Amino acid sequence: MRMKAMKQDAAAATADLEAILGERGKRYGLFRYHASIAQGLKREMRVQVGDEKWRALADDQREALEMIQHKVARILNGDPDYADSWDDIAGYAKLVADRLKGVSR
Repeated sequence: MRMKAMKQDAAAATADLEAILGERGKRYGLFRYHASIAQGLKREMRVQVGDEKWRALADDQREALEMIQHKVARILNGDPDYADSWDDIAGYAKLVADRLKGVSR
């Protein structure tokens, strides 16, 4: 009986994952295209400033810039009218700006 329940749980988890991936695909487009755009944007940031300047940024600054590019890629590849993507971009910038002003989150 326990094995049957485990198989049912696994099947439900797989179905949930498929539903999530389907929903994300509708919102953000095909992942491989998003990944290509995002990686290109991230690479270009590093190329434009050079490795030394890129490494001189604080971890939160690099991460925020990379996450912003991730969100930009989602907008370009998917639904540009999805407000949450735009809010996320503002949020990542705000986290760094707040830290620079002495507010930790």
